[in-house]
Amino acid sequence: MRVTSNMMNSQLMLNLNRNAYKMSQTQNQLATGRKINKPSDDPVGITYSLRYRAELSSNEQYQKNVDSALSWLDYNDTVLNQAGDVLHKIRELTVQAANGTNPQSALNSIKEEIGQLKEQLVDLGNSKLNGKYIFNGQTYDKKPYDLPKNPDGTTDITNADQVKTDAGSVEYIVGESIKLSINVTGNDVFGTDQDPDNLFTIINNITKALENANYSELSQQLTNIDTRMDKILTARADVGAKTNRVELIQGRLSDMEVNLTDLQSKMEDADYAEVIMNSKIQENIYNASLSSGAKIIQPSLVDFLR
Repeated sequence: MRVTSNMMNSQLMLNLNRNAYKMSQTQNQLATGRKINKPSDDPVGITYSLRYRAELSSNEQYQKNVDSALSWLDYNDTVLNQAGDVLHKIRELTVQAANGTNPQSALNSIKEEIGQLKEQLVDLGNSKLNGKYIFNGQTYDKKPYDLPKNPDGTTDITNADQVKTDAGSVEYIVGESIKLSINVTGNDVFGTDQDPDNLFTIINNITKALENANYSELSQQLTNIDTRMDKILTARADVGAKTNRVELIQGRLSDMEVNLTDLQSKMEDADYAEVIMNSKIQENIYNASLSSGAKIIQPSLVDFLR
């Protein structure tokens, strides 16, 4: 077969373009820091890479849910602790009032203080976190203890014991197929209208007993106070157990993020030392191609006439 100048030119251009393309690939890897910049670079590897990216994205959302769940649980524990402190104070005042030596003036002073503590409990029942009422179940956009107003503009808390809070569970997805209920309802904490140890019912009974100097009734209410205190402590223990579980899940998600990131890095990221070496090799090959091409392809017709 006769080799023509046109064939030599075409073959030279083909090889030059091929070497330039390989050099461009290595330089692109250096610029991006990735060995996979488009699906054609590694069709099999890109499938693993996309899978790792999807799992990392899901893991990131789970971590956000865990952080939100922990915030809710921590705030629940704080409010329950405050409610327990108020109940302790009510018990102290009730024990003090049950002493038969107290005059009516002293009982009236205790009644006023207990009235203020009841208002504090109503405020705790309407506690909000990030604009959500924590004690009203799934209807967290509505105030659970939305009581009527008195003519002077203050809240009428007389019938706080009749309030029925939503019993729905607030659930967070903290892992694949893992849902965790993290809320406590107001009726769980303060009692329902049917419970004899409803905290607001107890306060109403204590208030009446103080007005009438009924010392035996005051003593009887101490049992209900202790029962309600035990239920609040049980709710706090439940919150604490859920907090421990969520913290364990948080640690597992953090470890999973490290593992997935490492796998993604091994699949996508370029080895800079290797890429720099390949880049220099490709650059030398390309320069050698240009140099040899300049010697093989004669530049003018005069060279053929010599």
